[in-house]
Amino acid sequence: MTARIWIDVEDLFIYAALAHRPSGIPRLEFELCRALVALLESEDRVFFVRHDEQQQSLVEVTWEEVELLFEEMSGGSDLQTNGKLDMPPNESSAPQIIVSANTPSVFARPIRAARTIFGMLPSDLQKLVRFVSTPARALARSLLHRWRSRTRAPAVPLAPIPRDPIATPDFAAGDILAVFGLPWISSDYHSYDRKAVCEKGLRFAVLIYDLIPLRRHDWFDDGIIKSFQAWFEDAIQLADVILTISAATAADVSAYARKAGLALRTVPTPIPIGTGFTTRRNSVPVRSTRLPPPDTYALFVSTIEVRKNHALLVRVWQLLCDNMPPESVPTLVFVGRVGWLVSDLMQQLRNSNFLQSKIVHIEDATDEELESLYDGCLFTLYPSFYEGWGLPVTESHSFGRPCIASKATSLPEAGGPLARYIDPDNATGAYRVIRETIEDRAGLRKWRDEVQRDFRPVRWRQSAEAVVREFDLAAIDLRAAV
Repeated sequence: MTARIWIDVEDLFIYAALAHRPSGIPRLEFELCRALVALLESEDRVFFVRHDEQQQSLVEVTWEEVELLFEEMSGGSDLQTNGKLDMPPNESSAPQIIVSANTPSVFARPIRAARTIFGMLPSDLQKLVRFVSTPARALARSLLHRWRSRTRAPAVPLAPIPRDPIATPDFAAGDILAVFGLPWISSDYHSYDRKAVCEKGLRFAVLIYDLIPLRRHDWFDDGIIKSFQAWFEDAIQLADVILTISAATAADVSAYARKAGLALRTVPTPIPIGTGFTTRRNSVPVRSTRLPPPDTYALFVSTIEVRKNHALLVRVWQLLCDNMPPESVPTLVFVGRVGWLVSDLMQQLRNSNFLQSKIVHIEDATDEELESLYDGCLFTLYPSFYEGWGLPVTESHSFGRPCIASKATSLPEAGGPLARYIDPDNATGAYRVIRETIEDRAGLRKWRDEVQRDFRPVRWRQSAEAVVREFDLAAIDLRAAV
């Protein structure tokens, strides 16, 4: 008899309670869960649990509740599958305040009413409301981030559990309790899983994305590092199955465990990562006039933060402007919100008028605009210092667009032979590769044809099948040990 799979999704509810739109990890977690539910061999085998703070235990929730939550986080119920990553709200949507099934009606009704009224306003007035509200929301997010980052072990309150939970989980010894998301989001998150594993005789499985807080302390506050380290070291020693999103992350986990003297029960195993996420799409495409003309720009889709290495591309574009005719230098388009540790860089860009308009920043691109940006770009760039996988690289390839990526960590796994690689610490080398790509238009067209012909997207079903396979192998190993 195959073991049942119980997936802890509390992190999704906490994330929604903090009014976040889903970022890369929650999106990946949701897609993986959805693919597991869809597998025929998973019927009556996959279940979901949350944390009940009052009972200090896990309670069962339905997949339908998880789907509804994700729809609310994504901005509505009109979800379709395409190749997009972490998108900001659509241009036609109201400023985002998440209303979940657990939001008290005293708050939910006014919020929904405000959304309805917003949707009735003329488009110009909607833009004014967004313009006025954006700084306030940005300030609030900044203050919240600063407050949380100064906490030694961030304690995020659990999202409320319905007072009539479906059921106490019918755990049986040997069942698998899996964590696929952001368990370090709360300081006591892991205690719920450890308690269930120890009391019910469950096997524990965890999906590791990266070890960035442990490998690069300079990018994080001390409290976040300690919180992540405490969760990570306990989780990997408890785990009967350790999955990772890349071979690079698997190697990092093994190396860290050896150096720290941690005893692992299993070998970390990478699984294939699906291409493309579920996002909200408008029924009527929005025609945008703020995008650069097709075939005149290179594209970098990412939150602007120090790890993503936007500074390298700013330096490269300055060299291009210094050494090439202005009309020969394509525009560099940054798509993504402004994150942390980049205030100096953003000030430099403002001081130079964004390199005399050779750099364009689009912070609030809609799904339709992003698709147009991919379709119209010459190539994409992803010079990140450190990644657990490299979703923007595979996204670029899914749109048939070549990508010049960093050769660091997992990015060569994501890009494979279709990408070209640069040293993220070498601006001179990056300049040479990028300039050659710009000047050799015939070679660029050939490269694009190769990407469109040879790229093979990974289906989320393949990811789910790999997870089930590893779980079943763990069950066999456990029986053999007995």
